[in-house]
Amino acid sequence: MAFLKASSPHAHVNSNIRSNTGNVMKTVIIACLPGVIALTVFFGFGTLSNILLSLIFCLGFEALILKLRGRNIGFYLKDYSAAVTAVLLAIAIPPYAAWWMVAVGCFFAIVVAKQLYGGLGYNPFNPAMVAYVVLIISFPLEMTQWLSAGGIFDNAVSIGTGLQQVFGQTSLNAIDGYTGATPLEIVKQNNAQLLVDLYQQEPTLSKAMWAGYGWEWVNIGFLLGGIYLLYNKVFTWHAPVSMLISLAILAAVFYDGGSSASKGSPLLHLLSGGTMLGAFFIITDPVSSAVSNKGRLIYGACIGVLIFTIRVEGNYPDAVAFAVLLMNFAAPFIDYYTIPRSYGHK
Repeated sequence: MAFLKASSPHAHVNSNIRSNTGNVMKTVIIACLPGVIALTVFFGFGTLSNILLSLIFCLGFEALILKLRGRNIGFYLKDYSAAVTAVLLAIAIPPYAAWWMVAVGCFFAIVVAKQLYGGLGYNPFNPAMVAYVVLIISFPLEMTQWLSAGGIFDNAVSIGTGLQQVFGQTSLNAIDGYTGATPLEIVKQNNAQLLVDLYQQEPTLSKAMWAGYGWEWVNIGFLLGGIYLLYNKVFTWHAPVSMLISLAILAAVFYDGGSSASKGSPLLHLLSGGTMLGAFFIITDPVSSAVSNKGRLIYGACIGVLIFTIRVEGNYPDAVAFAVLLMNFAAPFIDYYTIPRSYGHK
């Protein structure tokens, strides 16, 4: 009797993007390009210097730890996971960040948050967000030195001055004239003016179309990148959509029309800060997030609730990193109650 030789009925991937980890990570980096371009256009070339330094430090730390662990350096570097962490961290911190601050962030992202737990696939927390939280708690002044949105050649710090800041050849005060509060900070700190008057007086808000000048286009850029990732089925829609919906609902429910106590409209919360970056590039991390589709809906919705709560009641105007890390803690608990049981078991 002749038997048909057939493989097991495993799932097959039609697109070569998801055929290996390296392809997925490269796709994520490509998807970051619209947001990076918007950051460069409105905030100058500082983001590009951040990315370059972050890549050098992240890949260097990754290679060093792999060497100490006796692992094949070339094999693990080709999965591009360290490069993705480098890009996400560089995007999250202010442009022209000092080289030592980038180095500290990369150390905590790669050595502490990733390799200390065993490397890719074993880290319980998102490495880039761990590094961001360490930096903003340790160096709050430096982490609030965001340049005012003005374009590459309009009200932006020159490349020379920026590089002097990066390599410590000038004091922090040298770029104070170019920095300003972000839209979320302006609205959060306001307690005397109606939002209508605030939007007329603050340049960051008066030149905006929906949320904050420059920031709305940065968020739209990351939204386009997220749609590109969804189109290529790098992740499912459940976590990002549930996060954005819960954030928008809470912002709409507690928006009082623009009084002095108002914490911003739904558009301000959706198109300012790191909202779209968090929704499509951070919470979709397959290692530290929930596993099942039902779990991802819960996971994303809870992150949206935490982001709004921390923005309104906490000390930090943007709260994506803190919300993500708190829900990284809860992801195993969510999985326990949402992962489907094996067939035949209750």
